[in-house]
Amino acid sequence: MALIDPTNYIDLNRYPLSDPSSPSYQELLSGIHADLAEDGCAVLRGFIRPERIPELIAEADAVAAKGHRSFSRTNAYFTQDDPSLPESHPLRRFYDRSNSFVPADNFPDDTILRNIYEWSAFPNFIQAALGEDNFYRYADPLADVIINTVEEGGGFPWHFDTNNFTVTLAIQNGLEGGEFEYCPNIRNSRDENYPAVQEVLEGTSNRVKTLRLEPGDLQIFKGRFALHRVKPVEGDRKRYVAIFSYVEADGMVGSPERTKQLYGRVLPIHIERAGLRTDNLVD
Repeated sequence: MALIDPTNYIDLNRYPLSDPSSPSYQELLSGIHADLAEDGCAVLRGFIRPERIPELIAEADAVAAKGHRSFSRTNAYFTQDDPSLPESHPLRRFYDRSNSFVPADNFPDDTILRNIYEWSAFPNFIQAALGEDNFYRYADPLADVIINTVEEGGGFPWHFDTNNFTVTLAIQNGLEGGEFEYCPNIRNSRDENYPAVQEVLEGTSNRVKTLRLEPGDLQIFKGRFALHRVKPVEGDRKRYVAIFSYVEADGMVGSPERTKQLYGRVLPIHIERAGLRTDNLVD
């Protein structure tokens, strides 16, 4: 039995996750399906009851110092430079990245985020929202439930996600900045579409969409195929976003190189399962 009841935190009047046979549940799914079909992104405003948000902020504050802080230059694929390519190629476009990820092993069974993620109705709802037959919790012990922490001046440059399905919960915004920008369906499992990616990186694309999440909002996002970024945060208040990750292949974990970059360490499972991914994308 869960130590924390997630139904005390989720606004079940607006989002009846515990009653999948209800007409309101089906209506909710229909709206999400339409949003995801359009651009791979759906937002459930006020998913967390507003009076409960301070508890989530306190949970984030308690572990923020345990995040792996990284200051580096990365491309959108988290790979090394390839001098054989033209300098304008997306694989050779490197940008400053400065933020912090609190790894999943800091969210044990007595935390709010862990109990939401592991409540059976939650992944069932997310799977139904995505309409995916193959749907699994991310098997990565450092990355299934994490918090991204961004301080003043920090952000996350353009990138693609390693896992196909990402669900984010906004907990706290910075005073300014921190908007989420994304380019839906800019690549697929057979085509990296480097020319379109290059236009985004050069600021000449008309495909960029901007989204500002508010505390308590839940976002369902297909980040594997959408180039996206978080704009720099302004002010002395941290931006907290929880990330719940799901994938289409059972047992999938992050690559050793990507895991090391994001969390500062790797575990034996990352070495054992390296190279076992089912697609051919760069990352």
